[in-house]
Amino acid sequence: MKSFLLALGISTSLLHAVASTNPDGYATLSSYRYTGQATIGQLINGKYEQVKVVSGQEYFVWKKNSLQLTARGRQELEKRNALTVRLSFRRNGAAEEKSFTIVADRFNKNPVIAHRGAWKKSATPENSIASLEHAFRLNCAGTEFDVHMTKDDSLVVNHDPDFYGKPIEDYTYAELSATRLPNGEILPTLRSFLQAGLQQYGTQLIVEIKPTSKGPERAKHRATEVVKMVHELGAQAWVNYISFDYTILLRVQELDPAAHLQYLNGEKSPEELSRDGMPGLDYHHGVFRKHPDWIQSAKARNMVLNVWTVNSEEDLRYFLGQKFPMITTNEPELLFELIKASSSASR
Repeated sequence: MKSFLLALGISTSLLHAVASTNPDGYATLSSYRYTGQATIGQLINGKYEQVKVVSGQEYFVWKKNSLQLTARGRQELEKRNALTVRLSFRRNGAAEEKSFTIVADRFNKNPVIAHRGAWKKSATPENSIASLEHAFRLNCAGTEFDVHMTKDDSLVVNHDPDFYGKPIEDYTYAELSATRLPNGEILPTLRSFLQAGLQQYGTQLIVEIKPTSKGPERAKHRATEVVKMVHELGAQAWVNYISFDYTILLRVQELDPAAHLQYLNGEKSPEELSRDGMPGLDYHHGVFRKHPDWIQSAKARNMVLNVWTVNSEEDLRYFLGQKFPMITTNEPELLFELIKASSSASR
């Protein structure tokens, strides 16, 4: 089992979460990306029986308790970016059907994560659709954005807990969206961000679920609604979840044990995270400077490793030298320049 999950690109620190299924969570695959292997992944989060491919039979087959590509399916994903499959199954005694989007892994292979989109040099507002799309044009490996929930449960993208002086949690979306961003955009929703992201296949979507001041049940509800929307839109292959609230990430993991998760707060060692089955950490650069041993500790555990928010050339060079796979920055163009210079110098 361990070697199988590693072949699917799932960290060993996720084994704990995959094994402890939750029948109330979402039916989810252990992988959504095609990397050249016929086997895509297993269904997890419940006891599954009578699994059948009901749509996409020419491309997919259920075999050896896993979703596999047919020869034609592999040929198609060599040419196309994505294929959709619909499965029917019984889970814990109840009949279900669900569609999954399988994506050819053509995501950009660089460490550049645009912080709140690529906004600084493009002179677009942070966390706007314009900044998101500019990150796509730059070929960033990922773009981060922040999600809050309004009084009427709308999921919106904004960094601060207030929007032009109005606390987001105390106003409806209609009330908040009466004020537009400086470029004329309406206050973006999580749905609009995900839909824009699904139009491209190079940049991952780093969804930061912001903490709430309304208590743990509201935090749990916020996490639940975010995961629900990701699954509704079939965006699992694109999305990584991050949060400063550990309970939010644990709720996401409960609903979708294969979700890509990274904790932000910085007080937990890789060993502690690994014990909880938390597959990744994304800490402020000062934390890694203070605990440089955590870098190798995380790598040794095959954990997803990110650092925020690195803007100075000195710090960018340091974390490039540490071979961080993900570096979150307000200066994506500068980071690309440094990567190019480093590549030229090593030839």
